[in-house]
Amino acid sequence: MEPRPGPGAEPGPGVRLASGRWAASACVLTGASRGFGRSLARLLAPRLGEGSVLLLLARSAEALADLAAELRSGGTGLRVECVAADLGCEQGLRRAVAALREVLPAAPPGRLLLVNNAGSLGDISKSFLDLTDPDEINSYFPFKNWALYCSGKASRDMMFQVLALEEPDVRVLNYAPGPLDTDMQLLARTKTGDPEMRQFFQSLQESGQLIDCTVSAQKLVNLLEEDTFPSGAHVDFYNV
Repeated sequence: MEPRPGPGAEPGPGVRLASGRWAASACVLTGASRGFGRSLARLLAPRLGEGSVLLLLARSAEALADLAAELRSGGTGLRVECVAADLGCEQGLRRAVAALREVLPAAPPGRLLLVNNAGSLGDISKSFLDLTDPDEINSYFPFKNWALYCSGKASRDMMFQVLALEEPDVRVLNYAPGPLDTDMQLLARTKTGDPEMRQFFQSLQESGQLIDCTVSAQKLVNLLEEDTFPSGAHVDFYNV
């Protein structure tokens, strides 16, 4: 999601400058160390205008550092910062907030792109009735055995719709990237407790229906550049 420029403001991510790059922006990308987030970071970095700041967050410090080094070597004048933090716990959230407070004041004013990509499946070996630990549930927050994941997705969908209504100066998009070929999908097809669902995910991989992360990330970048979606919309990979 991003603030919408007011009258006379410079073009935002939905509009390219003559150079083909976006106006200087601050961009925050969570879940950036692998999979969809890593692919998206590689697509966003060359588009962010000179003087932009890209803040990468994920749990894996080593993978984040490698990605940041790769993006800094692009010679685009982009400042890349990375913070290893688990956004599923209070300590991780505090670390992320501290990084934002340090980085954002030095970023170009008035334009922020936030990509909320971090997430996990939760314990998909358990059925709904097995979810009896309040701490496990609170730390996360339909397919069978995916009660936590599905609840999180649905609540985020509604939260973004409310945010779009309450904050008309913020552009909000809920993008569904499709069944991606990631470590998370490997977990789904090997650890899902329900055998029918486990076989379903296995069949996606065996039939070649999994989507390459870069292909899906490119669709998201295209949506941001076109900037024609209604704020608060839910857009699926297969519908664009």
